[in-house]
Amino acid sequence: MENKEELLKSLSECVVEMEDDKIISTAEEYIQSGYPAIEGLLYGLVDGMNKAADLYENEEYFIPELLICSDAMYNGLDVLRPHLGKSDYKQKTKVVIGVVEGDTHDIGKNLVKIMLETAGYELIDLGRNVPAVAFIDSVKNTGAGVVALATLMSTSTENMKEVIDLLNREGLRENVKVVVGGGPISAAFAKKIGADGYAASAVEAVKLVNRLIGV
Repeated sequence: MENKEELLKSLSECVVEMEDDKIISTAEEYIQSGYPAIEGLLYGLVDGMNKAADLYENEEYFIPELLICSDAMYNGLDVLRPHLGKSDYKQKTKVVIGVVEGDTHDIGKNLVKIMLETAGYELIDLGRNVPAVAFIDSVKNTGAGVVALATLMSTSTENMKEVIDLLNREGLRENVKVVVGGGPISAAFAKKIGADGYAASAVEAVKLVNRLIGV
């Protein structure tokens, strides 16, 4: 039987090395050994996902590898989740996420979703090619505190501004943080359209949302 530090390292490595079967038995051994589930999540699964994201940022991993890493992470989470106390795994806030109208590229959006879910956020994923009004309706229906907008198409960037304009017109903007990202997006563009922040990567998106809601 491995000690806690060894098991945490093994959980992290299972995520990085895409061991989506091995991680289940490792997580089960961790729980059966009586170690805290929250630490297994934070210092095992999240640590591994962060390392995988770093490999992606350094172009050592690509989209297929990162998605398999996330599969492994979710398999481990399935084992740990029933043992997480409510105070351990409280949802920080709800995040509405989607690719704005005019764009059907959703890989980047999916990566941000995975990382935010790993960080404990509740995601409402509207998918791709999403009309501005759908983001507004979702905020109204869910009480979400964050809207995350993505696009890879320069022709769709103005649709991000439309979402923000609608939030203002509906009187929702004051209570909702808006974050944007994607290939043609920059910090300067985010500021120009009145967004609260811009993230260049999935890892940075988590840091940005944490900062904006005061985590």
